[in-house]
Amino acid sequence: MQSVINIVLPVFAIILSGYLAGSLKLLGEGSGEVLQRFVFYIAMPVLLFYAIARVEVAEILNWPYLSAYLGGQTITFILALFVAKFLLKKQLAESALSSMAGIYGNTGYMGIPLVMAAFGSDWLVPVIIATVVNAVIVLGVVAAIIETKLSVSDDISGVLKDVVKTFARNPLLIGPILGFCWSLTGLDLAAPIRTFCSILGAAAGPCALFSVGIFLVGKSLHRNSLEVSWFVSLKLFIHPAITWVLAFHVFEVEVMWATICVAMAALPTGANIFILARHYELYLDRTSAIILISTIASLVILSILFSHWSDRLFF
Repeated sequence: MQSVINIVLPVFAIILSGYLAGSLKLLGEGSGEVLQRFVFYIAMPVLLFYAIARVEVAEILNWPYLSAYLGGQTITFILALFVAKFLLKKQLAESALSSMAGIYGNTGYMGIPLVMAAFGSDWLVPVIIATVVNAVIVLGVVAAIIETKLSVSDDISGVLKDVVKTFARNPLLIGPILGFCWSLTGLDLAAPIRTFCSILGAAAGPCALFSVGIFLVGKSLHRNSLEVSWFVSLKLFIHPAITWVLAFHVFEVEVMWATICVAMAALPTGANIFILARHYELYLDRTSAIILISTIASLVILSILFSHWSDRLFF
């Protein structure tokens, strides 16, 4: 219980602070969007670059961890897609977007500050790997499915070109890729660069959590409650359960990496899915409801997980 008080509750207290500030309009109109853009385009990419640039390439390419994390996402996505397509009778584009809600965790805005609070910055690498997987593979597959379904053209190369352009402009992808390239050189970062990155990167976690709280202001909890409950349960229970089996019982994942792997799977649905939903004008109301409910419910799930781990790790 002490681990919950020391780690999980402060993280959610920052989210609550953002929610209250947004509800009371303390920072003015549009403040949430400005803060999100600061995190997305500046602070978080710097943090991701700095974390990856300082580690060995072999540690980044941790294949057992990648297999467990991606395996959990793949199995859960297929299950969600089957339910959405054949039981809920959705079109393919909407099925893909709703299924994404069951596997796309808030690794950047919540995972990074949570792991930093629990384990320290030395354990950010598996979180960043999960963030890159989400940015490249999950977003890539779902965007490709939607683009293919909605495109009026039969030119697949044109669709792929648009998807590649979207990724090339994603700073949450550019940051770790540049860090990986620096890691390949084997060189140390100069002292001024380390100081710059450590100061600016330190703002990413709290600002990201605060912006999540602002984002949740005004979101509805009462849209398609049965369907929303299914995808929230998928994200917070089924996805981490499958990942736990793969990380601890199928692949030989080192215990700390396996622990973080399950924690990443247990995170609530990431806010970036709403950006995708808004872009394509698909699944908007239910997407916002899933994000809000999963974020609130994850307080209980993450508290249970960290209480369980507190007796086995080094809290």
